[in-house]
Amino acid sequence: MNYLVIGAGSGIGQALKDSLLEKGHQVWATYNQSFISSVENLTSFQLDVSSSEINVDLPEVLDGFVYCPGAINLAPFHRLKSEDFLKDYELQVLGAIKTLQHALPALKKGKGSIVFFSTVAVGTGFNYHSCVSSSKGAIEGLTRSLAAEFAPNLRVNCIAPSLVDTPLAEKFINSEAKKEANAKRHPLNRIGIISDIVQGTEFLLNKENSWITGQILKIDGGISSLKI
Repeated sequence: MNYLVIGAGSGIGQALKDSLLEKGHQVWATYNQSFISSVENLTSFQLDVSSSEINVDLPEVLDGFVYCPGAINLAPFHRLKSEDFLKDYELQVLGAIKTLQHALPALKKGKGSIVFFSTVAVGTGFNYHSCVSSSKGAIEGLTRSLAAEFAPNLRVNCIAPSLVDTPLAEKFINSEAKKEANAKRHPLNRIGIISDIVQGTEFLLNKENSWITGQILKIDGGISSLKI
C-alpha cells in the first residue's frame, strides 16, 4: 500500500511512518524542521504546510492520507489574540485542506482512506482550550462534510485523543507529578501513549475496515464519556 503522512518528523506522525514501513508499506512522508532521510520504501520531503504552494511529488495511486501537524495552545480566552486563532487555523485546518487537495487525485485512484486528528476537548468543554477547540472543531466538521462528499469512493475519519505522551504535550507532563495528576483525570488512570493513537490510525487506514466513514473516533481513556 502507498501512504502519505503529513508531519512525520516527530511524535505520532513519526511513529506512524515507522510502523507502516515495518509492515512493508510504501510511505511518502513530510517533515518541517525534524529532518527525515529517505530510506528503502520511504520518500521524504521538507514541507511547510503554511506555504501557498504544496510541491510534493506523489505516486500515481495513494491508499491513505494522514494529517498530523498540530498545536496545543492553551490560555485564558481574554489573553488570546485573533492572531493566535488564525495561526492555529492555518496550521491545523488550512494545512490539512491544502495538502489533501494536492493528494486527492492519487487518493481517488486508490479509493483511499483519509485520517485527520482532533481533540477530545471539542466534544467535552475544558478550561483554556478555546483556541485549539476552535480549529479542531473545524476539522471535525470538515471530516463529516468530506465523508459525505467523497462517498462511496473515499473514506474520511478523524481521531479525537485526550492527552498523549508526545513531544507536543511535553510541557504538560514534564514531571512525575504532572503525569500522575493528568492520569487521574482519566477513568483508565493513565494518559495516552503514542502507540494507542498509531494503532487507531492504522485501523482506520486498513481497507478491511471499509464500512467506517464520517466518524470521530475517541481514543481518550474514557474521559469524554465516563465519570467515576
